[in-house]
Amino acid sequence: MRPQIVLFGDSITEQSFRSGGWGSSLANTYSRKADVLVRGYGGYNTRWALFLLTHIFPLNSTKPPAATTIFFGANDAALLGRNSERQHVPVEEYKENLKKMVLHLKECSPAMLVVLITPPPVDEEGRKEYANSLYGEKAMQFPERTNEMAGVYARQCVELAKDLGIRAIDLWSKMQGTDGWQKKFLRFVIFKALIT
Repeated sequence: MRPQIVLFGDSITEQSFRSGGWGSSLANTYSRKADVLVRGYGGYNTRWALFLLTHIFPLNSTKPPAATTIFFGANDAALLGRNSERQHVPVEEYKENLKKMVLHLKECSPAMLVVLITPPPVDEEGRKEYANSLYGEKAMQFPERTNEMAGVYARQCVELAKDLGIRAIDLWSKMQGTDGWQKKFLRFVIFKALIT
């Protein structure tokens, strides 16, 4: 039986096997070496994901994953007082929830490679244009998410990884390091994932 790599996250993970997605690229890279399993849940934040943790990663598993990515934060960073506020998780709780996930995974298997992935940046102008194209005058007047707030959550994710001695992918910073990141990286699929 081949080792497993589990992708655990929100809708960005859930949709990662669409054409050109990061999950399908990972599966292609590890073809015949490991099985890549998607455990992505659209709209979920870290608080809700904790309820799934023991079901997806049982402590008594005889074959825990060799590696797991944890990719939450886009929904946690939703702003209070806006349409998506039910998804909001305060940044301190977000960090603590990620810590609980990592510790649980390490309890399942101390040898498991755990990689945290920060929330991506938010193209506020692009989100507004997309909402206007769908809803016209009924589109939201104020953003549900901002790039600044996504950055706050991203920094906490990176800090936690350092504290725990595990790896992190600072997607928020890496994407913005490329000119035109909004059009190059935030395709419709990710756009839709971030809006829902």
